[in-house]
Amino acid sequence: MGEVDPAFIQAPEHRPNLHTIEAKGIPLIDLSSLSKTNNDPSSIEGLVREIGSASKEWGFFQVINHGASIDLRQKIETVAREFFAQNLEEKNKVRRDGVQVLGYYDTEHTKNVRDWKEVFDFGVEDPILVPASCDLNDKELTHWFNQWPQYPPQFKELCEEYAQDVLKLALKLMELIALSLKLPAKRFDEFFKDQTSFIRFNHYPPCPSPHLALGVGRHKDAGVLTILAQDDVGGLEVKRKSDGQWVRVNPTPHAYIINVGDIIQVWSNEAYESVEHRVMVNSERERFSIPFFLNPAHYTMVEPLEELTNEQNPAKYRPYNWGNFFTTRKRSNFVKLDVENVQIYHFRV
Repeated sequence: MGEVDPAFIQAPEHRPNLHTIEAKGIPLIDLSSLSKTNNDPSSIEGLVREIGSASKEWGFFQVINHGASIDLRQKIETVAREFFAQNLEEKNKVRRDGVQVLGYYDTEHTKNVRDWKEVFDFGVEDPILVPASCDLNDKELTHWFNQWPQYPPQFKELCEEYAQDVLKLALKLMELIALSLKLPAKRFDEFFKDQTSFIRFNHYPPCPSPHLALGVGRHKDAGVLTILAQDDVGGLEVKRKSDGQWVRVNPTPHAYIINVGDIIQVWSNEAYESVEHRVMVNSERERFSIPFFLNPAHYTMVEPLEELTNEQNPAKYRPYNWGNFFTTRKRSNFVKLDVENVQIYHFRV
């Protein structure tokens, strides 16, 4: 990526603090009780309370003993490193664009500032069915197909296996979140029958000016839930709800970092809130991370759940179509779009 040019430089008020404090308060939740043959009801109730408290107070938490394969995670991290280690000519063979939005990309922007990273995206379902345009009146649908590189070997097979493994964890977490909201455990299952979930490989090269640039600028995740695997380098920062302070989430071996997305904020009618986060880079070490973005079907109308609204707590959002919203977000790096079209706050009552 070369030297830092103006495209990467954050505005002074958004530049990283290289001495950010560690986020010691972010909950670390042990999911081992879910894998036991005879679940102790009190253990599950305690787990539900932990999930609910973490979602409400932080919007973020880490999980250990989660049941996802550690061996598979190590394999997928290895092939991701091997893919990014190739020359640009090879990576460009699976480069994404405004039509084919899955694949390799190295000029992504967050809030109009270029991120110091390169990425590779692939859908959990292949293909992903989405609206052909951002126009609500246009009923035409299209398919987004995965692009698979020839190297490294087994890349496609490992990605597909990993996707299903992490999807199981995501749906398990959604059951706990449903219970924490006093809803039936399977309340959210209907939204994921034709999901638009996807996985991203992130590579953050060493940056000569880590005090000026960010791996990913401040943002909130638009989907339902994010499950993040990060390496031992770290760099994820969360904006603490209690005081607006940026705090670092240090890596925990074999843990996944979970964060609530905008859709849960809407479904819960702001009982749980999506929280701003960003990624630091450093001048010495490259960093890798793998987020899984759980998203509903394209035809989902996202709105506060009826069970969670009443006269005292009326709906805070108007319904919006996820497919059109998602298409707008994914195309926003290729066409100039009104920023209000890609923020859930556009739909706030």
